[in-house]
Amino acid sequence: MGADIRDAVRRLMPTAREELATLVAYRSVADPRQFPPEECLAAATWVRDAFVAAGVGSVELIETADGSNAVVGHQPGPPGAPTVLLYCHYDVQPPGDETAWHTPPFELTDRDGRWYGRGAADCKGNIVMHLLALRALRGSGTSGTPFPVGIRIVAEGTEEMGTGGLEALVAARPDLFQADMILVVDTGNAEVGEPTATVTLRGVANVVVHVETMASEVHSGMFGGPAPDALAALVQMLASLRDADGNTVVDGLDATQSWDGAAYAEAQFRTDAGVLDGVGLAGTGTVADRVWARPALTILGIDCPPVVGSAAAIQPRASARLNLRVPPGMDPQTALDALIGHLHAHAPWGSRVTVEPEQTGSPFRAGTDGPGYAALGAAMAEAFGRPLGTVGQGGSIPLCNVFAEQVPGAEIVMLGVEEPRCLIHAPNESVDPSEIENLAVAEALFLRRFGS
Repeated sequence: MGADIRDAVRRLMPTAREELATLVAYRSVADPRQFPPEECLAAATWVRDAFVAAGVGSVELIETADGSNAVVGHQPGPPGAPTVLLYCHYDVQPPGDETAWHTPPFELTDRDGRWYGRGAADCKGNIVMHLLALRALRGSGTSGTPFPVGIRIVAEGTEEMGTGGLEALVAARPDLFQADMILVVDTGNAEVGEPTATVTLRGVANVVVHVETMASEVHSGMFGGPAPDALAALVQMLASLRDADGNTVVDGLDATQSWDGAAYAEAQFRTDAGVLDGVGLAGTGTVADRVWARPALTILGIDCPPVVGSAAAIQPRASARLNLRVPPGMDPQTALDALIGHLHAHAPWGSRVTVEPEQTGSPFRAGTDGPGYAALGAAMAEAFGRPLGTVGQGGSIPLCNVFAEQVPGAEIVMLGVEEPRCLIHAPNESVDPSEIENLAVAEALFLRRFGS
């Protein structure tokens, strides 16, 4: 059924490589303190023009509340056909320490069968994949339409900064994003060649906790022992958030949920996370349980004296910033309240504790029982030659919840070219071109199936 699509995508792969090289060369980091904003504008303009050339008749740049430009487009489908929204983002993470890169970060480079460069996977590789799929499918519509379904395009300009420009635009102009199926293409397969849909995201609840015990520093020799050390009190409170096995334990929160999708092999996790030889993993249960289905507490930072220059003094105050990842099925405000209550309850010696709530974000669970998901599963299986699996993601994508609120009738699924070896956000980011090819075939086949 899909031989024509496969042939078309393969013929277009050299063009895809050239286009990805052009896109990677734009230093589209959405932080004017690090890179000129003209780089983001140039990337947005290129994306707009490329989607017009691929057959999306109306594409424009819309400035959002955070000053970024969203690329928004629409090509109506045949009468009565469903509409599919294809999401991606053109901004990228900063390259970081460029001496840690084996090749120039903004120059697409072939090495060991992969294409290296910042954004090659996250998420410029997905932009090129969308273009491949549309070009391979173009001309298969009816009644003079280029595609068998309606197509909406949105390419975000500040996804990596998390400043919420696109979320605000969706809330203000939901008419621009109405669709029957939304493909949030900014995740990836469990491994190269293993078709995977991401169907859950953990939410977030952050706090800053302050501990005070004394009016000022005192000499550890003269007062050490009975003097209530604020830093020691904070350490004891933080230690109470993990049990002896390393599981997150916040009073009032269930930390026993299980993951029922694809497994996450421990060896693969150790490689992906860069765990040192001989160091064990924290917690009990499967890796998938721990990273996708259960709450997870991370200490993001501590305010205390640095080792260099520290004095023989007992600290009167200390602070920490905490990040609690909230699994699907758990309310983030409930989790936040539980974390605040736990910190107060576990403060030793009557220490004065102040907890400042920061942001909360809701978890997300995609529906997998609709016609869009069924068509996507069949297309992914045909393109990759094996059944579609499902995974969760430990991180948060607030846009998914905004889409769910503003486009309530749409099915939402996450996928993409960003498998673990891509090293997104790190030096030496890369993409496997076979992932771009196979996913483009799958997306084109899905659009054809969904429109039939």
